[in-house]
This record gives sequence, C-alpha cells and structure tokens, in this order.
Amino acid sequence: MTFQRSPASGRRFFLRRRRRIFAVTAIVISLAVLVVACFGILRLQGNIKVSALRASEVDIPDSSQGINVLILGSDSREFSSTGFGADTGSQRSDSMLLMHLPPGNGRIEAIQIPRDTVLYRPACEDTGFGSYAGGYGMINSALNYGPACSVAAVEELTGVHLNHFIEVNFEGFISIVNALDGIKVCLNNSMQDSKANLNLSAGQQTLDGPDALALARTRHAIGDGSDIARLGNQQMVMSAIVQRAKSKEVLTRPDRLYAFLDAITSAMTVDPDLSTLADLAGLAARIQTVPTDQITFTTMPTEPAPENPNRVVPAPDAKLIFERISQDIPVNSEKNDHLSRKETAESAISGVNVLITNGTNVNGLASQYSELATSSGFTVSGITNSPTLQKQTRLLIPDTKGAKKVATELAKATKLDVKTTVYGGEGLQLVLGQDYADLQVPENKTITARSRQANQDLCG
Repeated sequence: MTFQRSPASGRRFFLRRRRRIFAVTAIVISLAVLVVACFGILRLQGNIKVSALRASEVDIPDSSQGINVLILGSDSREFSSTGFGADTGSQRSDSMLLMHLPPGNGRIEAIQIPRDTVLYRPACEDTGFGSYAGGYGMINSALNYGPACSVAAVEELTGVHLNHFIEVNFEGFISIVNALDGIKVCLNNSMQDSKANLNLSAGQQTLDGPDALALARTRHAIGDGSDIARLGNQQMVMSAIVQRAKSKEVLTRPDRLYAFLDAITSAMTVDPDLSTLADLAGLAARIQTVPTDQITFTTMPTEPAPENPNRVVPAPDAKLIFERISQDIPVNSEKNDHLSRKETAESAISGVNVLITNGTNVNGLASQYSELATSSGFTVSGITNSPTLQKQTRLLIPDTKGAKKVATELAKATKLDVKTTVYGGEGLQLVLGQDYADLQVPENKTITARSRQANQDLCG
C-alpha cells in the first residue's frame, strides 16, 4: 500500500523544513558574527601599546571623582611610511593637551600647552627610555625620555595631578582622520607651507589625514610662524574631529565605527590603567555623554620667557586656570559669582555674627578674611589670635536650622574650601589654620585666552 501526503500535510512538511533551514542558517550566521566580533575585539586589544605613567606610585585621586588626561602628539619619525622627515631616533611632543573631565561628565576642559614653553623640568627615572637628571629646557623635549617624563614635566608646570596619558604619533593621527572619511574645516584664507606639505584653498572643505596633520602642524603659513600662532588651527582640527566622531555618520555605521576604533587603538600608547578595551570604553563612554557645546579647547595664556623672547612661560592667568582645574571649578563662568551670591544670600546672612581667629603666624590674616566676610554682608563680631598654632582651618557652626546654609555662604565669601563642624556656641567662628593656603579657592575672574567650543561652527 502506497502512502501519499495530502496537499495540506505536504505544505506543513515544507514549512517545517524551511523553518529548520532558517534556524540552522541563523545559528551559522550568529556564530560567524560572534567569531568575527571576537576576532575584532582581540585585534583591537592587540593594537594597544602600553607605557608607564610614572616610575613610582603616587597618591592620585580616584578617577571616578573626575580625571585629568594628558594627550601627547609625538613627532617621532619611526614609521614604515615616508614623508615625515628623517628618523633621528628621538621624539618630542608636537602638541600637548591637558584634558579635565569632572564628576558627572557635564563638561570637558582641554588646555593646550605650547611646545615652546620652558621650565625647570624635574628629574625622571628610567621607564624604558633612559633617565633624565632634570634641568631647564622646553617642555616638549621631555617625551624623549618617555611619556612618564612628560607627565612629570606637566605636573611640575601646572600643579595638576594626572590620572592617565594618551600618546598619538603622526602616522596614527592620519589613520584616525582617514578612518572618519576625513574631517570638515573652514579656512578664511588659502594656506601654503612647503615645510608641512600644506597647500589648501580658502573656504569650507573636507581634509584627509595628511592634510589635516599638515594644517595642525603648520607654523609658517600663519601669523608670525611661532608655535602659539598655530594653536588656533589645532583647536579647529580637534573640534572637527570631535564633531565627526560623535556624528551619526560614524556611530550608526558599524564598518566606519570599527575602522575608527581600529585606527585609534593602533595609534595610541597609553598608561597601564587604560590598557584594556574595557578601560578605554569606560573613558570613551564618559566623554561621549558630554555635549559638544560643553567641550572647550583653551590655549594656556603665555608671556615671553625672560631669557629668550622666542620661548614662552605661563602668564599669571595660566596659574588661575590650573588652580580651577585642580579644584574642579569651570575655567570661565559667564556670570559674576560674587555678585549673584551676595544677592541670593543677603536675607540668609542678615544679622549673622562671625568671630575670626588667626591660628597661623601670618600677621594680619584675620583682618584680611574679615574684609572678605564684611564685603559680602556678614557682621564680624571680633578678630582674635589663637595662643597656639592651629594645623587645620575650621568653620564652627551652631546646631541650628539653616546654619549650614549660612556657613556655605561664608566659605564662599572668604574663598575657602573649608568643611563645617557643629559646636555648642552661638554664631559662626572661622579658625584659620596653617593649611589655609591649600584651601583657597582661585580668584573669581574671567580669564582671557584663545578658546573654542567643540560645537562651534567651523566657519565661525
């Protein structure tokens, strides 16, 4: 007896067979994608080069509370490709950028340090590039003894503790720009510089890697041919890279995004705490959340070095910038904080008495802080000297409703980052200890410096 399928059962058999084929195909494709993804991850991880941040461990603030990253553009010519000049076996930092990312990822302050800055560079131990005994010279030459020596020099110059460094060479910069399919820039005038292989017309245009590098490096096509003159071009190039890297054209294109990640990881040398993809992804995620209008590139204010007008040293405003970076205060604020504070706190501090005690051996210190308090509306009930030296500055407050709010206003008025302690008396007491200088909040003033926000119109 011959069994024959009905048309309906034949269709069911065909559908079941087709579903099995689809299922097997889906599994094969999924496995293939997984294999490719794993290979890609291994490749990206293998790209990363590592060098020491310091020769010895020091106490650096927890990076989860805000981080400071030194970005170094190396002028090393040790490449397989040509066109960058002869390899002399040495390297210097062609550009230096101190990037501050505060807690909450609300903004990024990126401070350009001119390569022609001179200082007394500290000694640095050998981390694989030789040791340096210390001496006076240009900050860019520190990189010849390795990134750790550049870290030491920048910390000496700025007083800012660094959590990480990222070094990128010429060849790596070109590959990053090319992986983005170029970057858009806008030039007011045409630029030619044979020494930098630069020949660009005026107007808006898309640059490939070599042209972007030439624009960032040229010294002879602009201004007086100094290092300071070219920093404006570098701000435009960096802004263009940020705009392109955060664009949908890159983030929503897996092929373009992978090429970008491959180029970045291949180009970088980083410290050990940034040596894994997870470390780099964590940093990238924090940066990605920052709006482009809150990313600001600022050139360190400078003045001619006393012994050589062709070199520079930090101007007074540079010290203010780095103090604000260290204390996580925005480099520039649009409003006058002192006046707005006085207006909003006037009712809260009305009739509040403050006793100021000088616990240091600095004559007249209590009077100095008395003037700051009274100028903001507080009533100073007395000025005294402590019979013994006080190690710590303290702000004593009564255990009353609103005392902490008033104490906060007093701390701001006296420009001290001081914590409060509840005591059994009445009124507020400010005891100035020997650590008062370390607690001083930088002067509240607008800093004039060349700067650019990453979202700024490139033709603006």
